[in-house]
Amino acid sequence: MSAVIILALGLAVMALGYLVYSKLIAEKIFRLDPDFKTPAHEFEDGVDFVPTNRYVLWGHHFTSVAGAAPIVGPAIAVIWGWLPAFLWVVFGTVLFAGVHDTGAVWASVRNKARSVGALTGDVVGKRARSVFMIVIFLLLLMVNAVFAVVIAGLMMKYPSAVVPVWGAIAVALVIGQLIYRRILSLAVVSLLGVVALYALIGIGPSVPVQMPEQVGAMSGNAVWILILFGYAAVASLLPVWMLLQPRDYINGLQLFIGLIILYGALVVFNPTLVAPMVNADVPEGTPSMLPLLFVTIACGAISGFHGLVAGGTTSKQLDKETDARFVGYFGAVGEGMLALGAILAATAGFATYGDWSAMYDAFGKGGVNAFVDGGAYIINNGMGLPETTAATLLTVMAALFAGTTMDTGLRLQRYIFQEWGEIYNQQWMKKPAVATLLAVGTCLVLAFGAGADGSGGLLIWPLFGTTNQLLAGLTLLVVSVMLMRLGRPVWYTLAPLIFLLVMTVLALFTQLKSFYEAENYFLLGLDIVVLIASILVAMECAATLKRLRQEKAEQVG
Repeated sequence: MSAVIILALGLAVMALGYLVYSKLIAEKIFRLDPDFKTPAHEFEDGVDFVPTNRYVLWGHHFTSVAGAAPIVGPAIAVIWGWLPAFLWVVFGTVLFAGVHDTGAVWASVRNKARSVGALTGDVVGKRARSVFMIVIFLLLLMVNAVFAVVIAGLMMKYPSAVVPVWGAIAVALVIGQLIYRRILSLAVVSLLGVVALYALIGIGPSVPVQMPEQVGAMSGNAVWILILFGYAAVASLLPVWMLLQPRDYINGLQLFIGLIILYGALVVFNPTLVAPMVNADVPEGTPSMLPLLFVTIACGAISGFHGLVAGGTTSKQLDKETDARFVGYFGAVGEGMLALGAILAATAGFATYGDWSAMYDAFGKGGVNAFVDGGAYIINNGMGLPETTAATLLTVMAALFAGTTMDTGLRLQRYIFQEWGEIYNQQWMKKPAVATLLAVGTCLVLAFGAGADGSGGLLIWPLFGTTNQLLAGLTLLVVSVMLMRLGRPVWYTLAPLIFLLVMTVLALFTQLKSFYEAENYFLLGLDIVVLIASILVAMECAATLKRLRQEKAEQVG
């Protein structure tokens, strides 16, 4: 099968979803109002609440949600064949993720930009809120601890990416000043930022920065992780316009240019998908495709982490409520395009089926390495760029997105501690600096408490997909209840909610068996916690929706 045909089909469906389906959702279901006063204006403070140009805000939202997961998940899931991964990424993006992201922004904006977790207490009940907050905390802990490991690993393996990755922060700081102080137009700033970023990528291979394998008593990997958390702590306390917004915006532009290069190389090179359409000969130990496909791809289609960003930072910066369609739905489409690129790089970026099967000789293999190596092979053959330069380009893309997600993730974790301070009347916990220290501290405890090299977060990563999908279901529950109370159609959100809960529970039972057989009692216990949370959520869904139907029936009667 030609990779170009699959690329064209995927992009066509996603374009149709944004142009047609998102318009229906925005106008008929959420009924976005351009005259509604958003929290960005109501509570404007120049730090967290900042009315923002929708293109800049899209860059923040998109790059915050598009971390390493939409690359890693799909590039692992192709072990079952490229067709199942392709179908879930494309249709999951259009029918699930876009609706989820737009709905999460809308729900938060309509409730003073409160997070979906805090909002659950009012919309569903205090029990659901307690479950929601625990799941959110676990997910953020996983994301922050593991993405630090991913970025550190990339910089250790590809030292040519170090200068572009850290140089991008300096570029973002300059861009933030230019945009916020309106020194130059957005178009000029965008052009200058992209040129600077790609100049750094070009310079990277000439000035590689190799961290020593051992620095004193610590590994080089551990040193990078500490540096990353130090940076993320500072970044989470800075005003969003100073670093977070411009860093995310310029990374969003960089990703689309990177995807254009990858997609353009695909069209010129026109490689064949060497991976099987449906793999009937998976390596021993590979779990069943159903339901593990959905939780493995996770962020490549729909992700609960998107709801955290939508209700955590994005809703505080939305200039007009109608911008939620572009920022939320098109942000999900952008991530779907990244996931599609990961699938094609991981299946068409190999010369032969033998090369591909050597990479995928066990479940969990592939991931970022398959994306970088496969993508570099395609770009080299299609565009003529040296494979080292192409690999640097793709590595920087993956590292920058993991970094922006980590930036936002730590800020969101700070918000969680502050919300707990509000809920339980702990004034000291509501202070930004204290909440940030608590957020960083818990991540470091996980990272170094279970691994001297800082990779402890990887211990709980196998449960990321199920926890993530459970969180997406919780967000859709909140949105569905709000729609039902307003007398609007709910099946657009309720159908994805039911599907996610069913697949999540089945996946948790599947993993429960594998953890028990492997005698991994730590993950077994954590799996049981998440499984109980899933069942409680399902019961809350049924009870809340039944109660609302009865109330509506009584009103009609």
